[in-house]
Amino acid sequence: MRTFPALEVSWSGDVVGDRVDHLIAMIDDTAPLAVEEHGPGVRIFFSDEAQRDNASEIAATLFPDATLTSLLVPDDNWAERSQAALLPIRVGNLIIAPPWTMDDVLAHAALTGDSPVVISIQPSMGFGTGHHASTRLCLRLLQRYVPEGGAVLDIGTGSGVLALSAWRLGARQALGIDFDRDALTSAEENVEANGAGTSVSLDALDITQDAALLAGRFDLVFANITGAMLIKYAEAVASTLATPGILITSGFQTHEKDDVAAAFAAQGLETLVSEDEDTWVATAFKR
Repeated sequence: MRTFPALEVSWSGDVVGDRVDHLIAMIDDTAPLAVEEHGPGVRIFFSDEAQRDNASEIAATLFPDATLTSLLVPDDNWAERSQAALLPIRVGNLIIAPPWTMDDVLAHAALTGDSPVVISIQPSMGFGTGHHASTRLCLRLLQRYVPEGGAVLDIGTGSGVLALSAWRLGARQALGIDFDRDALTSAEENVEANGAGTSVSLDALDITQDAALLAGRFDLVFANITGAMLIKYAEAVASTLATPGILITSGFQTHEKDDVAAAFAAQGLETLVSEDEDTWVATAFKR
């Protein structure tokens, strides 16, 4: 039977929820496959042991009080179980729904006379797009600042949910970029499933290297990455904005909020609004 490398991370006391969100965001570059609740913590699955070991080093640095256990887990359909547990997420008038829930979501909307904008997103091995606070915050701000008829850039697009949502809410064109080709494959499937056609395009670009190709082109830019990246690459991110333009940032926590704001103020951007959920923050800027 095939086995998967896994990392168990557990804590004592009632502190698991916020710490799990922080951990998952910080180990994103190690390409975790799925996350399952496991006792007073989580079990995280990976494709290979090197990815797991890298994640373990990050977890040990972030949470020196955590108990970390590396193991090999037999494939007993954990991926299917983790996906089946995911439910639709509603943010304002947007519903982000796994494909297997779409019929129920649409039937409920018809029954109640509701008319939400529904986006179908296939989770990537257990990661439900829209289930992380930073994504929900971006979706909330999008509904305030969507540029009808405008162009949108989604930096680190992942599943493509932000680009797709912007298009469905009235943007003329959305471009999702990511240096992770596996993420782009997932996003391509979601673009097709939602019938976006050429209105939502995807490209294997890295904002840290390819910003010049995108300079000044977009009315709205999403950068849902990490606080460290936002601060370090503020100039590259800001350069993609048209004038006038709106930048929506997230992926950082409350203690990073002032530093992120200062980094973009140095690029001539003005803070419009910040919203938070748990310890996560999203800030919208304008040029």
